Amino acid sequence: MYDSTREGNEEVFSKKVKAGKRTYFFDVKATRGNDYYITITESKKRPEDGMYIKHKIFLYKEDFNKFMEAFQETINYVKTDLMPEYNFDEFRRDNDSTAPELSENQ
Repeated sequence: MYDSTREGNEEVFSKKVKAGKRTYFFDVKATRGNDYYITITESKKRPEDGMYIKHKIFLYKEDFNKFMEAFQETINYVKTDLMPEYNFDEFRRDNDSTAPELSENQ
C-alpha cells in the first residue's frame, strides 16, 4: 500500500475505478499546511513478471478548473464529433467502479 506519511501528506479521500486491465485511483491528499491536491494514478499489472506499473499525475487546486474544462471538452469532442453513434454506457459497470479502500498493490 502507498505510504502517504512518507512524504508528509495525508490521504483524505480515495476513489478506485477498475477499467479492464487497468485500475485508476483518484486520491485527495492533504499537505502539512492543510492544503489539498489530487493524484490520479493508473496502475497496470505486467503479465511477464506480475509487477505493477504506475503512472501518476499531480493536480493542484489552482489547476482544477482548467483541468476539468479541458478534460470535459476533450471527452465531448470524442463523443460528439468522432464517435456520435457509439454507446458510451455499453461497458458501464457501477459495481466495479466503486471501492472505498486502496488495493495492496496500488
